[in-house]
Amino acid sequence: MEMTAKDLGLIPARLSLAATMLNHGLAKVRPEGSAASAPFFEQLGFRPGARWAFLAGAAELLAGATLALGIATRIGALAVLGTQAVAVAKVHGPKGFDNMGGGWEFNALIMATALGVLVAGPGTVSLHEVLERRLQGRGRWLFQPRRAAAVGVTKLLK
Repeated sequence: MEMTAKDLGLIPARLSLAATMLNHGLAKVRPEGSAASAPFFEQLGFRPGARWAFLAGAAELLAGATLALGIATRIGALAVLGTQAVAVAKVHGPKGFDNMGGGWEFNALIMATALGVLVAGPGTVSLHEVLERRLQGRGRWLFQPRRAAAVGVTKLLK
């Protein structure tokens, strides 16, 4: 396994983004967090608020897990971009850029990190890489880079 500077650089990006998303998601899916988040989601126009708060939290947990493990990271990155785009549009956008005033500065940082992972994939230090190497000899048709379908599947799962 050849590790590049890009692969090393993806580790802190993936893990910090994962920790942030896991924290945000857990805050929404725990019973006390859901009870606090539901009225806020209703105020934003998402009804029923409890269901939307849970779905947002579940998307954030999924994103955090995929990013931490390094499998299906592009799907996780898309979930981050989606949840943060809604957060900016509904909550932070009208407050300007400055995070101290409730603005979208932090959301922009989260989205930029997610975009970087979306473009780069998980890197070689990832569960995806481990599984791909382990399965290389078995079911070889799954990981033949010249086959368009296999390339599409493996790129999506990165």
